[in-house]
Amino acid sequence: MNGIDSTVRDAIERLNLTYIRALDRRDMPGWLATFDTPGSYVCIAKENEDRGLPIGYMLDDCYERLQDRVTQVTKIQPDAVEHYQPRHFTQLVDIQLLGPATYRVETHFTVNYTPADTGRTGVLATGTYVDEVVVNGEARFRSRRAVLDTNVLPRYVAYPI
Repeated sequence: MNGIDSTVRDAIERLNLTYIRALDRRDMPGWLATFDTPGSYVCIAKENEDRGLPIGYMLDDCYERLQDRVTQVTKIQPDAVEHYQPRHFTQLVDIQLLGPATYRVETHFTVNYTPADTGRTGVLATGTYVDEVVVNGEARFRSRRAVLDTNVLPRYVAYPI
């Protein structure tokens, strides 16, 4: 992160906080607002990522699919899945300049979850976000890849990681 201006780093940190706040509050329109247009989101196991296999838990490869994800969570599946309370914990580990106002960002994450029916908290996923972020005053994700350390999750994933 050497050589990265503190205003850029702060904008990227604010973006990440806005992202995790939206997910922890299950605010899907707020989650969508963290993405640029065009934007994309992929959630994939590290094993598949390392082997170049495109199979992921979620593959929203364009902004329209991000919009579809919001519709799915808010209108289609509200009564079709067992809901849980997510809690995200993140640590920014690297920022690299890719081009004018564009950065490659790596952030480690842990997501805990608490199902409403049991009240027992467990670890849902750990891994690294690998992002392309555009910073023009405010920062937005051009792409976010949630690369999970495991290829077997303890439960169905209803929300983006």
